[in-house]
Amino acid sequence: MLKSYKHINKGTCSASVTITYDTDSHIINNVSFEYGCSGNTKGVAKLCEGRKLEEVYSLLKGTTCGRRPTSCPDQLALAIEDILKGI
Repeated sequence: MLKSYKHINKGTCSASVTITYDTDSHIINNVSFEYGCSGNTKGVAKLCEGRKLEEVYSLLKGTTCGRRPTSCPDQLALAIEDILKGI
């Protein structure tokens, strides 16, 4: 079953990230960021398509942006962490 989750980002140019995923297989079907660096967020979103939540989480967790302690990819990982806690 497909389900969507919206995460409000903190400390990034993007305001939020929405993930659509399959609750049984944990496969990501769609990622979309609200605002942020368009090319970068679109690229990250495309790279997530068809991958497992757990795989994307392990790849992106802890990614920083310049001097910021977080980034759009890190916020995506935090959203995935919230999803995995609830599955």
